[in-house]
Amino acid sequence: MVLAIDVGNTNIVLGLMEGERVVETFRISTQQRTTDELGLLMVQLFAHRGISKDKIDGAIVSTVVPSVLYTIDKACRRYLDLDLLVVGKKLKTGVRVRTDNPREVGADRIVNAAAAIHKWGAPIVVVDLGTATTFDCVDANGDYVGGAIAPGFKISEEALVSRTAQLPRVELVRPPAAIGTNTVHAMQSGLLFGYAGLCDALARRCKEELGGKAKVVATGGLATLVARESEVIEEVDAYLTLRGLALLWARNR
Repeated sequence: MVLAIDVGNTNIVLGLMEGERVVETFRISTQQRTTDELGLLMVQLFAHRGISKDKIDGAIVSTVVPSVLYTIDKACRRYLDLDLLVVGKKLKTGVRVRTDNPREVGADRIVNAAAAIHKWGAPIVVVDLGTATTFDCVDANGDYVGGAIAPGFKISEEALVSRTAQLPRVELVRPPAAIGTNTVHAMQSGLLFGYAGLCDALARRCKEELGGKAKVVATGGLATLVARESEVIEEVDAYLTLRGLALLWARNR
């Protein structure tokens, strides 16, 4: 098995992978931990699911939070006896980046592009619904050509609640109708349907600029919820980033 580590701004997702198959996943908060804290936490999480660390053959990480990389690297070495591959550090991805400054493109975006090309081919638009929502565009040649970045679903909710005096936090679920008859349903409508509209508008523009034939796919924790209301998203794979990490580990082993 391969340990795939996807470090986001809010959560770290740990995936134990056999090829492209997701065996187990674990979600922990992204916060500053010591090497010992993180190492012991991973060992305990794996043991809780009956998985010995000796069954893990390798580890790979992509991160948008560089400050936690050192701790993850040390924890993998000290507690799992694994050398950590880091996306962005001379790894072969199979994806040519054709942007103004390739170095500023997030590692997770390249991982998503690689996984999407492998699974569906090109051209393709990947909508990743995380803390930020990113739109990653791959042209017909399989080259990553850029994309868009928008505030994430949760960021939008937090901004709405924190900047208003009487609006409460609400559960992120589908309301009965677009016209809310109470405050909770009105907020759920604005958040979910409004956000689906944002995703559709940006994805549609990206698709048109790629020539009109690109498939639009979604990933991330809220992908399934938003995709149900979308007119443009065609496929959902909540574990696309983990599959991409496993793919890159195999290419660089």
